[in-house]
Amino acid sequence: MAGADSGSGGGRAVVTDDADAFKEVADELGLEHQVCKSHVKRNTERLVEELRSLAERDQDGSLGALGVSAEQAVADLDRLKELVERRRPEDKEEVREMLERYLGASPPREWERASVAYRMRLLFLDRWNLWPWLTRYREWRGARGERIDGTNNAAERVMGWWIKERYRTMRGYKREESAVNVSRLLTWVGNHLRRGGANLALLLA
Repeated sequence: MAGADSGSGGGRAVVTDDADAFKEVADELGLEHQVCKSHVKRNTERLVEELRSLAERDQDGSLGALGVSAEQAVADLDRLKELVERRRPEDKEEVREMLERYLGASPPREWERASVAYRMRLLFLDRWNLWPWLTRYREWRGARGERIDGTNNAAERVMGWWIKERYRTMRGYKREESAVNVSRLLTWVGNHLRRGGANLALLLA
């Protein structure tokens, strides 16, 4: 999770990956919320690719049962991918129009596999609901003109510098003492990241 400050002394916007728990917390705290555009783009591309191959041949006949041709379904998937790539707030209406073609798809029974049409319904419904959180960065401005880039890269970098890096070094050492020493070194270096850097020559003195 990354945050942006409006200039009034506290965070006013957060950028996270697409997890419902983050949405609930942001709502409870009254924060404006942007989901990471990179996460959503990658997930959309994966789902579109998976569903496209099924929709091309209407594998289970569920699209035809809705009166949607295979060609139309493929075109809708390709269009959704394009809209997610450009992420314009005004495109939400077009996502809704595509969603309406699949609203009649029935959910599976407990022992059934979800149909292609129902999976497409879920995908379009999710992206339609997500649209305000996906495109908020386009229009959000802080009190001093601050902007957010729509990704949670800042949070990912911090995780890489601290959490992930420490985890990797812990796995790479056989002696507990060595792991502790390296963790302390990373902490010491990290504490100087915003202070002009750390003088590593001190380690060799």
